[in-house]
Amino acid sequence: MRVAMIGTGYVGLVSGACFADFGHTVTCVDKDESKIERLKKGEIPIFEPGLDALVEKNVREERLFFTTEAKDAIADADAVFIAVGTPSRRGDGHADLSYVYAAAEEIAGLMDGFTVVVTKSTVPVGTGDEVEAIIRKARPDGDFAVVSNPEFLREGAAIKDFKIPDRVVVGTDDERAREVMRQLYRPLFINETPILFTERRTSELIKYAANAFLAVKITFINEMADLCEKVGANVQEVSRGIGLDGRIGSKFLHAGPGYGGSCFPKDTLALTKTANDYGSPVRIVDTVVEVNAARKKAMAQKVIDAMGGDVSGKTIAVLGLAFKQNTDDMRDAPSLDVVPALQAAGAKIRAYDPEAMEEAAKLLSDVEYCDSAYHAIEKADALVFVTEWDQFRALDLDRIKAGLNTDIVVDLRNLYEPEYMAERGFTYTSIGRPQA
Repeated sequence: MRVAMIGTGYVGLVSGACFADFGHTVTCVDKDESKIERLKKGEIPIFEPGLDALVEKNVREERLFFTTEAKDAIADADAVFIAVGTPSRRGDGHADLSYVYAAAEEIAGLMDGFTVVVTKSTVPVGTGDEVEAIIRKARPDGDFAVVSNPEFLREGAAIKDFKIPDRVVVGTDDERAREVMRQLYRPLFINETPILFTERRTSELIKYAANAFLAVKITFINEMADLCEKVGANVQEVSRGIGLDGRIGSKFLHAGPGYGGSCFPKDTLALTKTANDYGSPVRIVDTVVEVNAARKKAMAQKVIDAMGGDVSGKTIAVLGLAFKQNTDDMRDAPSLDVVPALQAAGAKIRAYDPEAMEEAAKLLSDVEYCDSAYHAIEKADALVFVTEWDQFRALDLDRIKAGLNTDIVVDLRNLYEPEYMAERGFTYTSIGRPQA
C-alpha cells in the first residue's frame, strides 16, 4: 500500500520506517527543509537504537522516501498518517492541536480518491471529530474516513514495539477504513498480534488511559520507596513481592527520580484537563502529576543531604541526563530539576551522558560536559547517577574511588547494591533501600 506520513518526529519517523520495512511504500513529509535534507543523506535527527540501519535499508530498497512537498505523497496515498507534535499548550496544559489541524487542512486540499486519514499523534478525545469536520468543510464531496491509531512506542525500544506490539488499536466505524488498516498491519497477523477495533473516541481515550495508568504505577512505587526509607524496608523487594502478583505485574515498578519524557508528563496533564472540561475529574491522575513534579525537585535535596547539607562550592559529577537510557530525549527529564537545584545551592556540575549532551546543552547552562564517566568524576566531591544507562552498571569502582575527592555516591536509579558499595568503601545513598 502507499502511505504518506505527515511529520518526521519520533513517532512519524519510526512508524514510517517500520511500515516501509513491512513492504509498503512510504513517503515521510515534513516542512523542515534541513531535517529532510539530513534524512535524505542518511542522518537521523534522533537517537533510537537500530533506526539508522532501518532507514538506510528501506531508502536503498526504494520503499522509504522523504520530501517537503506533500502534494504527490498525499494524492497517491491509500492512508495518510498525521504524526505531528501535540505539546502541552502554554498556560493551561491542554494538548496543542494546532499542528494536527493544520495537517488536516493540508490533507483536505490534496487527497484524491478514497483516503484513510489516520491520527497517529496523541490527541484528546474528540479530536478525530474535529479533524473530520475540518476536512469535510474544505472538501464537502471528499471520499475519506478519519481513523484513530494511537502509538505505544517506548523510546529506546520503538522498533521492537512497532513490529512486535502488545496490541494495535484502531478506532473507526468505517468498514473500508478497517480493511485498509488490516492491510497496513497485515504482517502482524502472522504473529497473532491482537488488533483491537473500537469506536474512534474510545481509541483516543485508550492511549491516554494507558499512559496515565503507567504513570500511576511509577508514582506509586516511588511513594513506597519513600516509605521504605522511613521504616527500613527494601523497595526492590517490595516491587518484586507485589509484581509477582499477576493482577499487578512487575513492569513500571522501579523506584527512581520520577517519570519524564515526551509522553507521560504531557499526556497525564492533558487527560486531567480533558476530564475537568467534561466534569469528570480523574483525581488519582491529578495527584500523580503533583507528586511526580515534587519528586523530581526533591531529588536535589537528597543529594544535598548526602553531602552533609551543604554543597556550596562543591563539584558534583552527574552521570546521565536523558530522561531514560537509550535515548537522547531531554523532555521533562529529572536532570532538568536536579541540576539547576544543585547549582542554585552553590554546586558546580560536571556531567556525562552517552547520547543526550547536545540536547542537554540547550537546556542546562554552566555545566561542564565531559567525554566519559571517568572524566566527569575527576576531583568531584560526589557522584550522582540520574539515568540508568547500561554502561554505568559496571564501572570500575576502584577508578571512581581514586578519582573522587570523597567517597559519596548518590544512586537515584539503584544501579548498585548498598552492601557491595559499602564493602568498596563508599558512602552510598540509593532510593528506597536501607544503607548498609
